[in-house]
Amino acid sequence: MSEEILINITPQETRVAVIYLGAVQELHIERVGQLGLVGNIYLGRVSRVLPGMQSAFVDIGLDRAAFLHVADIWEARGADGAPRPIEKLLHEGQDIMVQVIKDPIGAKGARLSTQISMAGRFLVYLPQETRIGISQKIEDEAERELLRGRLQQVLPQDEHGGFIIRTMANMAEDSELAADVEYLHALWDAIQARGENVAGPLRLYHELDLSHRVLRDIATTETTRILVDSRETYQRLQGFAREFTPNVADRLYHYAAERPLYDLYGIEDELEKALARRVDLKSGGYLIIDQTEALTTIDVNTGGFTGGRSFDETIFKTNLEAAQSIARQLRLRNLGGIIIVDFIDMDNVEHQEAVLAELSKSIARDRTRMTINGFTSLGLVEMTRKRTRESLARILCEPCPTCQGRGQVKTAQTVCYEILRGILREARQFSAREYRILASQPVIDMFLDEESQSLAQLSDFIGKPVSLQVETLFGQEQYDIILL
Repeated sequence: MSEEILINITPQETRVAVIYLGAVQELHIERVGQLGLVGNIYLGRVSRVLPGMQSAFVDIGLDRAAFLHVADIWEARGADGAPRPIEKLLHEGQDIMVQVIKDPIGAKGARLSTQISMAGRFLVYLPQETRIGISQKIEDEAERELLRGRLQQVLPQDEHGGFIIRTMANMAEDSELAADVEYLHALWDAIQARGENVAGPLRLYHELDLSHRVLRDIATTETTRILVDSRETYQRLQGFAREFTPNVADRLYHYAAERPLYDLYGIEDELEKALARRVDLKSGGYLIIDQTEALTTIDVNTGGFTGGRSFDETIFKTNLEAAQSIARQLRLRNLGGIIIVDFIDMDNVEHQEAVLAELSKSIARDRTRMTINGFTSLGLVEMTRKRTRESLARILCEPCPTCQGRGQVKTAQTVCYEILRGILREARQFSAREYRILASQPVIDMFLDEESQSLAQLSDFIGKPVSLQVETLFGQEQYDIILL
């Protein structure tokens, strides 16, 4: 299997594209002014405790206070396993060590946990735990027991913390596991030392930047090469790889050609497509993807596809192709939360099961935890995908200033009627010699043509002249009424 990772570096941002079998599967973007916070560890100060919500707001030095729920407080359960109320655990002004588990999204602040975890190449260290867990992606029970035994052999006799064995650990030597343990212990000691005898809010640990996380978290045994188009970043990554990820060091290359790396691989075009509402399928069908605050909906349509032997066969083939495309789009756009898929209706139960099986198979490569709940009584497929950072669209785009993110604008006629009502209100409150309408070209054209009689009637009714002026900078819904 061929997987390539392309790292594009500019002074303003880092972009990472993961290509699998010739198609872009993932896009990651990190901007200098908007660095992600997930994994960062802070000494925070409790600013407010909300017993009714069993949560608290914690100041970690950001513009917005971060959110901590009682379920994310490691100390919340007593010895008997019963949960303790948050008001018994926290009080205002208290300093507390926390870790960001979700970036701020939209108007929501970052989400926190007091259970600290630090990722190495092969292990995740849990200093407050004592257990050894294993990645769910390692399904073979014999392999799980073997890995657990290998880790226990390299742990110090006085080990008090817990670990989670990552998927890549099955390719690691015992010496590499031991090195990972040593690195994570040293990192935790440094974090604790920095948090002594100081007051919050204070950042104790900053997670690796995106280019370094590629080597630690994204590169796998299937990765054939990692291309970096910045010599300085390439040299830094080489040093990091030799020390922490030696098994990927020989797959790291500097791209020095004249043609931009992302132009060569067509990544810029893929970025544009990943922001579009419509996704065309090879068969002629298409998807419509709509992202809202509450959930993401994906509608599947046959479009111009008529390749099946029967109508049912056409629908089935379109849905199968859509299942593969949906899995890719979720990763590409980093869509999270609740996802509702409206496949084309299928009466055949076997076809439904086959589509679900294809969807499950296609999401198997996703690094983010997902669940598929099957078809509902309405024929919709419910899915969830863990949301830890902003989607691609939220990073690169903002609501349209013309339609305010609605995806549609008021008609010129609707705006004309708003203006007429506005002039009438102004005339009742103020005495002006003349009223002037500043509006977009379509609105002014409407007043000069279809609504000219309405404008004349209003002018006669208020007894004052009304003039028109095109404002080229205005969108269709924008207008101003000037009193002269």
